[in-house]
Amino acid sequence: MVYTLTVHLYANEHPDSIARIKAKLIEAARIYRKDKETIDWLVMQDVHDPRAFTIVERFENESSQKYHLENPYWKTFDPYVVPLLDKKMDLRRHEELDTSKDVEVPV
Repeated sequence: MVYTLTVHLYANEHPDSIARIKAKLIEAARIYRKDKETIDWLVMQDVHDPRAFTIVERFENESSQKYHLENPYWKTFDPYVVPLLDKKMDLRRHEELDTSKDVEVPV
């Protein structure tokens, strides 16, 4: 079962925060995608609110996060990003549903 994290970030009002967060997220995605057992590491910016960003981290399983957390880059992420945020990161943990088989939807 694929283990997925979604993280919502909201930039503060400082004029440089959006550009700095955007650059850091792109850099992070390019690094984290190479981690063992990472399926993908996607970064997005809201189309209506440029201060709102989302990260989608997809791992082979929950224990795969270990490789992500052991990456030396991980220790640089929060110290850089947190001061640029208006509020705390909203992190959610998910297990992706298996969509490979037909299902019968109850009436």
